[in-house]
Amino acid sequence: QNKFNFQNDSKIIPQMQTNYKTERLMLRTLTAADTAFIFELVNTAGWIKFIGDRNIHTNENAEQYIQKIISNPDVSYRVVTLQDEQTAVGIVTLIKRNYLQHRDIGFAFLPAYAGQGYAFEASVAVLADLLKSNQHQTILATTLKENISSIQLLHKLGFSFSKEITNENDTPQL
Repeated sequence: QNKFNFQNDSKIIPQMQTNYKTERLMLRTLTAADTAFIFELVNTAGWIKFIGDRNIHTNENAEQYIQKIISNPDVSYRVVTLQDEQTAVGIVTLIKRNYLQHRDIGFAFLPAYAGQGYAFEASVAVLADLLKSNQHQTILATTLKENISSIQLLHKLGFSFSKEITNENDTPQL
């Protein structure tokens, strides 16, 4: 994968927000009430191809997956909803992976909401808060080199390619 790197050199460390509001979107913490949405999202072709099959085939599997995320302090999922309708359309994540020195930002959206600028708008809100909170000095992003849309979005967000890394069966770009 390509390594993307977003740096913040400030030293003050206030807390990050848990909810965000942008011009068109709301971002909130993932909850058990998001079971149907997560079930749909993780079973999209894009998720399976670029993120991986999570073997979530029932609502019960989705509930267990959400509980695993919620209980892990190294994982933060923000559900992105349309402001007017409160329809869940995607997620923005911050994850501290054991093979990376810093947290990495990620995003995934339902196909019907791709290409409308929602991922950029939501990611900018999270990154701006990270800059303001100074909670993380460096934010990384990983993606497969085949995921051209993700790479383009990361460049638009100000990330730059660092290197290709090897992790299990993948070679994501950092």
